[in-house]
Amino acid sequence: MRVLVCGGAGYIGSHMVRRLRAAGHVATVFDNLSTGHRAAVGDAQLVVGDLRRQADLEAVLAGDRFDAVMHFCARSLVGESVMQPYDYYDNNVVGTLNLLQAMRTAGVDRLVFSSTAAVFGLPQADRIDETHPIAPINPYGASKAMAERILADAAVAYGLRSVALRYFNAAGATPSGEIGESHDPETHLIPNVLRAALGQGAGLKVFGNDYPTHDGTCIRDYVHVDDLASAHLAALEYLQTQPGAHSFNLGNGNGFSVLEVIEAAVRVAGHSIPYTIEERRSGDPDVLVASSERARSVLGWHPRSADIEAIIASAWRWHRSPRY
Repeated sequence: MRVLVCGGAGYIGSHMVRRLRAAGHVATVFDNLSTGHRAAVGDAQLVVGDLRRQADLEAVLAGDRFDAVMHFCARSLVGESVMQPYDYYDNNVVGTLNLLQAMRTAGVDRLVFSSTAAVFGLPQADRIDETHPIAPINPYGASKAMAERILADAAVAYGLRSVALRYFNAAGATPSGEIGESHDPETHLIPNVLRAALGQGAGLKVFGNDYPTHDGTCIRDYVHVDDLASAHLAALEYLQTQPGAHSFNLGNGNGFSVLEVIEAAVRVAGHSIPYTIEERRSGDPDVLVASSERARSVLGWHPRSADIEAIIASAWRWHRSPRY
């Protein structure tokens, strides 16, 4: 298949490009390089453009006959979304709508969409499955929930086939160390822990140690980025036979506390990692853990990297010798 990967120069998108090509598909990357990296694309074709410019989308979709689109483009910082909601709705909602309109014009009717657990808001269950209420508590989550609603409406009106994959916490790096997670600013826990292990950054902060968990710190579900890529590939195959709009939650189904992540990183790095305890951040739930049973049963997807230490070890290889 010929697949247009929007946001293919980013963290998850670049891993997806390699997985597509390894599976024998042809991947073309469309990215504005605002947060992505040209070097992460490798030797795949890169078209520099922006979802917010309709002409850019029409040009790339007119240049080749694509069988499907994978959409990873998004602004994704929760705190920033609260301070800059217009930017988030412009990029994540308007940009997605532009893409869908350009796809319809070009006759491309299959989309795999990068969504997020942030659409659920505060958890109402120990394991969050697809029946959990959609109740985002920040503009980032709301923008993704709105995009999912647009996909559902497009399925009815235009016959668009789509799968929305709701990630919990993406982590890790490709085993070769060729590509990995590189954000500026970096807000994710594992890369910040590893930066602290390397003596980089402003210092590791743990936000709150008084949560009602076994060690007082927040618990999250971490899923390896290569496992996310395999889920996207399974979703692409699913859309060959299944009409309509579908959604799946992606996680390991196991939660690890902030302190457990730090302790695992200490074992990987082989030395202590300093950190300070700060006040809680507003809006941080105690526990966020996925139920991915639907993805397992319907897509046949099974995460291969469930061990937190193995996930951190793959990221550690990248952070010691980053390529970009």
